[in-house]
Amino acid sequence: MKKGINQWSFPVDMSAAACIRLAKQAGFDGIELALAETGELSLESSLEQIAELRRIADGEGVEISSLASGLGWSYALTSTSKLNRDKAIDVVKRQLDVAAQLKADTILVVPGAVGVDFIPDSEVTEYDVAYDNALEALKGLAVEAEAHGVSIGVENVWNKFLLSPLEMRGFIDSIGSEFVGAYLDIGNTVLTGYPEHWIKILNRRIKKVHFKDFRRNGAGLSAFVDLLAGDVDYPLVMSKLEEIGYAGYVIAEMIPPYRHHPEQIVYNTSGAMDAIMGRTQRRTI
Repeated sequence: MKKGINQWSFPVDMSAAACIRLAKQAGFDGIELALAETGELSLESSLEQIAELRRIADGEGVEISSLASGLGWSYALTSTSKLNRDKAIDVVKRQLDVAAQLKADTILVVPGAVGVDFIPDSEVTEYDVAYDNALEALKGLAVEAEAHGVSIGVENVWNKFLLSPLEMRGFIDSIGSEFVGAYLDIGNTVLTGYPEHWIKILNRRIKKVHFKDFRRNGAGLSAFVDLLAGDVDYPLVMSKLEEIGYAGYVIAEMIPPYRHHPEQIVYNTSGAMDAIMGRTQRRTI
């Protein structure tokens, strides 16, 4: 497996180019960049801007493992508004196009939501309507993904939707494309389940994996903690990933950021991932 880190783990004001360089310094094999609505890497980025990031990554010897986007929270494939759904579809199409230019093989897609507790006034969509809307959209987007040679990874997030690995498996199988699979977020499973169950059930459908850690006795987003500080059984997680033959990227997505010296989380995470992946010999006292 390869060790990656998501751009959202870096200081919020750090440029994508600086994130790539820091990822290299901290010992990561790859970085997952993030597509925003505006700015340096966004819906409005030029071919030249995207190509420059690709050149910087190549120069540093850092792979662009994948391309994330948080725009699925604002523009939802599940929405009851056709205007909003169409915008969501256009965002995913743009994400596929940019990923192909960056030579990333997978995009992270938030499939929408039934409801979102941490976004004020978020739309609440009836579960069956959300399911049908997202399924229809992703069946169409599967064709676009295949044309670009880039896979769509549907992430399990706190969206009151696709709540179990059995449901996620059925949803992906209903799309019926090898270019649409699961983007498994380990930490996100802990609130209501166990990541090792998700790994076993999703199996070959897993396109990419996010590493986070979570304390079950915590509260909300503040229960996310540094890797190895929570309740994820990472030795078991690694064993289960190896059992299914997963050999791709495991990508840290660290939230919330440190209040002071936020870049330190990148180095700390790299060391924790080395321990999890058996890349370093752990010291004993």
